[in-house]
Amino acid sequence: MGYDLLMFSHLATVVPCIFLGAYLLLVRKGTKIHRALGKVYMVLMLITAFITLFMPALVGPQFLNHFGWIHLFSVLTLWTVPTAYTAIRKGNVKAHQRKMLLLFFGAIVIAGGFTLAPGRYLNELFFR
Repeated sequence: MGYDLLMFSHLATVVPCIFLGAYLLLVRKGTKIHRALGKVYMVLMLITAFITLFMPALVGPQFLNHFGWIHLFSVLTLWTVPTAYTAIRKGNVKAHQRKMLLLFFGAIVIAGGFTLAPGRYLNELFFR
């Protein structure tokens, strides 16, 4: 699969998460809509993190000729989503909340900010 297809697949799954995640952080918790949209958000985050593992780091140093620092956010996501889901299933609301905040701010806000760095596609799209 080519890099462009991976990148556009990643964008197609992560962009809805920006809005879903923000909405879910702001609305009343525990409602049917919160639970339903939360599941959609979690699945999209897992898919987007999985896709990024196949995208080589094109900016900065690489590990194993493929992975870069940005891939740590993929690992964060692949760990946080299942543990956040497990926490809420066990009734541990505080742990679930912490993990979901970590996921949104780590994998969406911070990692998203890095995508605007020079040499990355979104930097070229928005600033050139």
